[in-house]
Amino acid sequence: MWFSRGGAASKATAAVSSGIFVRYFSRERAVNVRKINPKVPPQEAYSIARGLYDVIKAHGPLTVGNTWTHAQEAGLTGLQSKTHMKIMLKWMRGRKMLKLLCNNVGSNKKFLHTTLPEEPQKDQPVSTMGLNLQTERPPLKKKGKKKSK
Repeated sequence: MWFSRGGAASKATAAVSSGIFVRYFSRERAVNVRKINPKVPPQEAYSIARGLYDVIKAHGPLTVGNTWTHAQEAGLTGLQSKTHMKIMLKWMRGRKMLKLLCNNVGSNKKFLHTTLPEEPQKDQPVSTMGLNLQTERPPLKKKGKKKSK
């Protein structure tokens, strides 16, 4: 009803919606991080990943430069260069081992790698008193017809 006259409001709405449509479909698709090639055999990739994971877990959220410094101090073998480490970090993000955080500081952005929170230990027994599980059903009362004689 409001837009049936074809006034300025309908033209503005059409321009905004077409702008959003064009912007959405003109973007490049995100890189599929699950298909990143770590450039080393799988066993070596997992050992490098374990070392990087331990470095990031020990020193908290780290930038790429700080991660490279700590990895060199830790004597991590298998990394050929800083670029190779970046590929490994991206590979680890694809495997859900790491998370990338963006920290805005004014007009600057800092990207930090951090470990994902770990699940609680399954060794600890969970008290069944607190859980209200219904494993047994109460007997159903049969509603039957009364036989009259």
